[in-house]
Amino acid sequence: MNTTSFNPETYQAAPNLLKDKVILITGAGAGIGRTAAITYAQHGATVILLGKTTKKLEAVYDEIVKAKGPTPAIYPLDLMGASPQDYQDMVALLSKEFGRLDGLLNNVGILGVLSPIENQDVQIWHKVLQINVNATFMLTQACLPLLKSAEHASIIFTSSGVGKTGRAYWGAYAVSKFATEGLMQVLADELETNTKVRSNCINPGATRTSMRAAAYPAEDPMTLKTAEEIMPVYLYLMGADSLLVNGDSLNAQ
Repeated sequence: MNTTSFNPETYQAAPNLLKDKVILITGAGAGIGRTAAITYAQHGATVILLGKTTKKLEAVYDEIVKAKGPTPAIYPLDLMGASPQDYQDMVALLSKEFGRLDGLLNNVGILGVLSPIENQDVQIWHKVLQINVNATFMLTQACLPLLKSAEHASIIFTSSGVGKTGRAYWGAYAVSKFATEGLMQVLADELETNTKVRSNCINPGATRTSMRAAAYPAEDPMTLKTAEEIMPVYLYLMGADSLLVNGDSLNAQ
C-alpha cells in the first residue's frame, strides 16, 4: 500500500481538480457532507447528493446551482432501513445516468449515546453499527463496479481519533470507526491489484458540527475549525494528486 506525507496546511487544490468527475456523497444535506459537496462542485465535479432529508438536499442543490456549479443530482435514501436491493437500484440509476462513478465519499455517520459499555443501550448500538458500518459496506460494495468503470476512482471513508485508540464511553461509535478503518484497509489491499480504485480514510478531527456539539455540549464551537477549513484533505484524496495513495488514513487537521 502507498502512503503519503500530506500536509493540510500547505496543500492547494487546482481550481479544476475535479472537472468532469462524478462523485457520490452520503450525508450530503448537512455538516461536512454538505460542505464537501459544495467544495467538490466548486472544483468542477458533478455531485450526487445522498441523504434521508430531501429538503436539506434540495437546499444544497440550490446553493450549487446558484454558484453556477455543474448541475448536481439528488438521491434521497435512509441508510438505516435501506436493503442491498435499494443500493443496487441506486447504482442501476447512476449507471444509466452517468455510466461511471469517479468518487465515493462515505461521510454519513451517527454518534449514538456516549455511555459505559456496561450501560450501552443495545438498540442504539445496533443503529450506530448499522449506519456507520453495515450501510457503508453495502453502499460501497454496490458502487464498486461503477467505480471500476472510471479512469481513476477514489473511495473515502470517515474515521475518527476514537477509531484508532479506544476511549471510555465512546462505545458503539468508537467500535464503528475501528471497523471503518478495517474495512478501508481490507478494500485497499483488494483493490491495489488490477484496479485503478483507491481506498483511504479521513479523520476530520474536532470540527464545528452538530455531532461534535452533541458529544461535547460544554465546548465553545468557535474554538473549532469549520468544515470549510478542513476541505484540503477531502480535495486531495478525491483528486488526481493522490493517485498513488491507497490504504492510508489521513488527518484533516
